[in-house]
Amino acid sequence: MTPFVELKGVSKVFPGIKANDQISCAFYQGEIHALLGENGAGKSTLMNMIYGMYPPDEGEIYISGQPAALGNPMDAIASGIGMVHQHFKLVECFSVLDNIILGAEPARLGVIQRHEAREKVLQLSKKYALRVEPDALIEDISVGMQQRVEILKMLYRDNEILIFDEPTAVLTPQEIKELMEIMRGFTREGKSILFITHKLQEIMDVSDRVTVLRRGKCVGTVNTSETTVEALSAMMVGRPVNLKVEKADTKPGGVVLGVANLTVPSRLHKNNAVKNISFNVRAGEIVCLAGIEGNGQNELIYALSGLEKQSAGTITLCGRDISTASIRERSRCGMSHIPADRHKYGLVLDYTLEQNMVLQRYREPEFQKNGFIQFDTVRKYSDRLIAQYDVRSGQGSSTVVRAMSGGNQQKAIVAREIDKNPELLVAVQPTRGLDVGAIEYIHRQLVAQRDAGKAILLVSLELDEVMNVSDRILVMYEGELVGEFDPRTTTTDELGLYMAGAKRRALEEKGDAT
Repeated sequence: MTPFVELKGVSKVFPGIKANDQISCAFYQGEIHALLGENGAGKSTLMNMIYGMYPPDEGEIYISGQPAALGNPMDAIASGIGMVHQHFKLVECFSVLDNIILGAEPARLGVIQRHEAREKVLQLSKKYALRVEPDALIEDISVGMQQRVEILKMLYRDNEILIFDEPTAVLTPQEIKELMEIMRGFTREGKSILFITHKLQEIMDVSDRVTVLRRGKCVGTVNTSETTVEALSAMMVGRPVNLKVEKADTKPGGVVLGVANLTVPSRLHKNNAVKNISFNVRAGEIVCLAGIEGNGQNELIYALSGLEKQSAGTITLCGRDISTASIRERSRCGMSHIPADRHKYGLVLDYTLEQNMVLQRYREPEFQKNGFIQFDTVRKYSDRLIAQYDVRSGQGSSTVVRAMSGGNQQKAIVAREIDKNPELLVAVQPTRGLDVGAIEYIHRQLVAQRDAGKAILLVSLELDEVMNVSDRILVMYEGELVGEFDPRTTTTDELGLYMAGAKRRALEEKGDAT
């Protein structure tokens, strides 16, 4: 049987790093083929070559048995290849509809048929349960909705070879399940799916075969039905990985974060995104905010971190009212923030890694003297964090962050925010896009912070993470807190019902409960 896509001895070199080293593998029609590997293993680079974004330095790419000259993405699209990128390729000042049809606009006599395009987008959105608002601007919508726009861009073009680069990273469990069904439907139609993910259970659930990369080399290809999660994780990182979070019972102290009657307006609707909610996070505990994307979690976190203004209510940090404090003041008061959107709020992409490591600390005496940054000190500090958190980059601290893989960008943010030794760590999807080895390490760091008496507010869409890491779980639905749970006594099914709005549990009024 002729492979739909075949790579023969493909290599790609960037300054300071060989991203892909003599990789050969084949992808067949009607299969879901997963590509697995650590952060920086070369997965996205390999897929970007298939999509025409990079030319291979060595080797050949074949499509349906014929050598393919993929000079740019338009060549790939013409060959029937579509790609959902890990880092969205969207024009932020354009609408959702304009982004989906960009480059493939239906036109008659030189006039774009927007109504026709809109109807097709709405039909695809309804058919595949990818809810979007066609007229909303990309800059105003959530990360989850941006992900759905990327998927719809590919569906709109009727591609036959579908590349999904971390497509579930910002989706809820219910949305992931729906996407898995969509992917299976694609293969029944004869389409080929190349699926990059770090989520081993997703690979076991949906893929037919798995190719594992490690440090740019192909470790091997296995049939999914003939392997296990443990075997795949060992292939990926080269050692056994503990997939269970080990932690002692929590011993909460005093209130670190206090939220009282907080209301935050919505950018997209007339209704408030956060509606009169109150809760506390104490020293020495991990409180997880669970909920389906778009139920006010982002607006709540933006208000806590100073990115958005609340319309009512108060926020206190270590007993100090910070409701009107600036972002810098909140940081000085002991708050660290790992944002959901690492590109928009977490990094300056065209700065070096060392510059990003001291973004909020360069004014501290450790890093400046008489108003001048001490670059040698900054370099040593950055080098230490890179080694401690295994942040991989081609040129170390001097690497421009834009050139790094998404997972390593995430590790850099996590390293920077935890190393500030905050009293409160607000961690939003901290393990998004990370491999199992990195997730294991980050979870240990969160628990270590908790055990050191720090307060942690975790926002996660991963129910496994919610259940394994948190000490208390607050469920948010339509801008309200609808339930509080102990992870030791609840189930993912029960949480799912509250997250979907099927049930509500009145939060206890006692201060020590909320």
